[in-house]
Amino acid sequence: MGRKVGIVATGQTKHGPKRLDVNLRELITEVVTRALDDAGLRTEDVDAVFLGNMEPFEGFMFPELWSVEGWGGYLKPSVKFNTGGTVGTTTTMAAYYYVAAGLYDTVLAVGFEKQSDGHTQAAITTVGDPVWERTMMAGAVGNFAVMASTYIHESGVTPEQAAKVAVKARRNACNNEYAHLQMPNLTVEEVLASQILAHPIRKLDMCPQSDGAVAMVIAEESRARKLAPRPAWIRAVATAHEQQYMGDSPKRLAIMRSQIAASQKVYKAVGITNPRKELDVAEIYEVATYAEMAMYENLGFCERGHGGKLIDEGVTSMTGELPVNPSGGVLSTNPIGATAMIRVAEAALQVMGKAGKRQVPNVRTALATGYGGNAWTDALILASD
Repeated sequence: MGRKVGIVATGQTKHGPKRLDVNLRELITEVVTRALDDAGLRTEDVDAVFLGNMEPFEGFMFPELWSVEGWGGYLKPSVKFNTGGTVGTTTTMAAYYYVAAGLYDTVLAVGFEKQSDGHTQAAITTVGDPVWERTMMAGAVGNFAVMASTYIHESGVTPEQAAKVAVKARRNACNNEYAHLQMPNLTVEEVLASQILAHPIRKLDMCPQSDGAVAMVIAEESRARKLAPRPAWIRAVATAHEQQYMGDSPKRLAIMRSQIAASQKVYKAVGITNPRKELDVAEIYEVATYAEMAMYENLGFCERGHGGKLIDEGVTSMTGELPVNPSGGVLSTNPIGATAMIRVAEAALQVMGKAGKRQVPNVRTALATGYGGNAWTDALILASD
């Protein structure tokens, strides 16, 4: 589509359970400053700002208006998105489309959330249908508990395999200076002994609630090549939506129709026929341990029902055939308005060779995904020249 578009710079805050040292405006200022400094730009060099945030989670409406000084939006075009767990990828994809279409040359994309200011679970509870869903599927834990139960039935994965996913994520996070949960000595036994939240999901099977933000500078080709020695080119993007009601698809985690559709579309766009062999790294939106194993299958990393086998064999470890979430993933860091954009930023860092201690060697092609809302999926392929 249109012009070639690349990510040339990124910035993240230190993510944590409660960033009491800053207000929301100051949190956004941190990340915008880091991204602009990384590109050697000032706010006046940016044509437009695209924002992603899960609005009710701070406990008030239009947080972008209150924090406008933080993201440098005075008299600039701006667009705000709020699409659930996908909001960070939605924001990125919109910025890509605007730049590719020639409307802007340089866009700043910002994802942010300060969940400690509000009550996230109270807000999420209202997502479910009040008659048919809310009593047992309220919130992220209830939803994923039902989905994990059906996935276990379909695939035969075990709690021990899920615990291995949790251990991988929190140990990877130790190489990520920005990650929330860094647990270098976590064991499978500790995960299996953690509190049951909703069967079969235990506390250490789930992602945390985090405060944090991320920003990226996205530019058209000629400008991108001036701003970065090795831009991460956005080669393909796709989104696919799912059904509204949980009960409409009892195998919703085992067979993630939106994820299959979106990933197949981006693979086809760039000529990938064997993702496990042709991708160098993947940053995927895995809210729970069981979800990560199911996503291995739905993203085509392995055959149906073999997600547990991949984690057992170390295929998705940092030194494996296809490292998944070197950053620690959503299981380690989850400021929801920023979470999916962190997947893109981390994939971009891998392609640009700027991921530091979490860098996978020789990355040329990376996958990033967002997942949320009514179970829809965004997928992006990033690549070097």
